Amino acid sequence: MSLSINHQDITQLSVDAIVNAANTELLAGGGVCGAIFKGAGYDAMTEVCRPLAPIKTGEAVMTPGFNLPAKHVIHAVGPIYSQYTPEEAKRLLAQTYTNSLQVAVDHQLNSIAFPLISSGIYGYPKEAAYQVAVETIEAFLTEHYLDVYLVLFP
Repeated sequence: MSLSINHQDITQLSVDAIVNAANTELLAGGGVCGAIFKGAGYDAMTEVCRPLAPIKTGEAVMTPGFNLPAKHVIHAVGPIYSQYTPEEAKRLLAQTYTNSLQVAVDHQLNSIAFPLISSGIYGYPKEAAYQVAVETIEAFLTEHYLDVYLVLFP
């Protein structure tokens, strides 16, 4: 059980699952989400996501990785920072990480890579988002064995 911090392209990682910073409708977006859809194959990812949507903020669902080096993609919806109090945003962001990790454990995966969820267009302050990510992942790893990578955009 380990947590590693990396600066690289999450779409190039050969792990059991990468996490997509998704929107509630599980549609292709910009940033990490757009890169994941592009790497996986836009049509295949769109088709498999359609019946899973919508999902709520804090929830996570898994799909195949298709053309990505990662075997699976866990689509997780973090909070839009401006829509919540700081306390509620923090709770929802932690829930997003925990639910993603639980999906990985439930599917007996051994490795998972996260972007810094909600820190892009969703406006969560990067330092605060980083702190929530590390604290939540480390707490989860006290009870579960999993190799976790937190990938910060290079």
